[in-house]
Amino acid sequence: QVQLVESGGGLVQAGGSLRLSCVASGRTFSSYAMGWFRQAPGKAREFVAAISWSGGSFYYADSVKGRFTISRDNTKNTVYLQMNSLKPEDTAVYYCAQRLGTTLSTQGGRYDFWGQGTQVTVSS
Repeated sequence: QVQLVESGGGLVQAGGSLRLSCVASGRTFSSYAMGWFRQAPGKAREFVAAISWSGGSFYYADSVKGRFTISRDNTKNTVYLQMNSLKPEDTAVYYCAQRLGTTLSTQGGRYDFWGQGTQVTVSS
């Protein structure tokens, strides 16, 4: 069974930065694609970023492109989301997810395991 544990969320002012981390256990982390999603109150879950098993391919939602960076360290079984120039509309619970496949996907339904989420709140 895979366990994903996110950390790094918190309260930050608009324009600030946060780095989220997600540590995976229970399966060969380096073999699988990873993604970050978020869900704001009253809204549907939305895709944020994804990275392939090797880290060589990645994809971002238009809303975060140029501000967020996804990366992974397979030696530490960890995927990161560096978030810069944060905006109030980035406020949400952020989830990492693991897909039992090597290629990345923007669709939440294609991910097999999810973390419990970490709250990010951006004040104006």
